Amino acid sequence: MSSPKRKRDVPVLFWVSADEMKLIQQKMAQFGTKNLSAYLRKMAVDGYVVQLDLPELKELVSLLRRSSNNLNQLTRKVHETGRIYDVDLEDISQRQEQLWDGVKEILTQLSKLS
Repeated sequence: MSSPKRKRDVPVLFWVSADEMKLIQQKMAQFGTKNLSAYLRKMAVDGYVVQLDLPELKELVSLLRRSSNNLNQLTRKVHETGRIYDVDLEDISQRQEQLWDGVKEILTQLSKLS
C-alpha cells in the first residue's frame, strides 16, 4: 500500500539562533499555536514585512539636531550675558513648530500602514 501524495511536498529548511527560537516560540504562544510548521508557513505566506522609507524622518532628525545646537548656543549666551533676545526665542519657536509638523507627517504616514 502506498502513502497518499503529500499536499506539501517541498521542504524548506533554515537555521535560527537560540534567542531567535525563543522569540518565535513567544510569538507562537501569543498566536495560540504549538505547531511550528503551521505557524512559520502562515507567517511566510500571509505575514508581511514593513520597510519604512521616510525621508521626512531624516529631515526631522536633521532639524532636531540643528534646533538642539541652537538651544545650546542660546543657553550659553544667556549664561554669559544674562540676557535673552526676542529674535532668538522666535527662532526656537519656529523650529519647534517645524519639528511638530514633521512628527505629525510621519505619524500620519505610519497610521496608513494599519
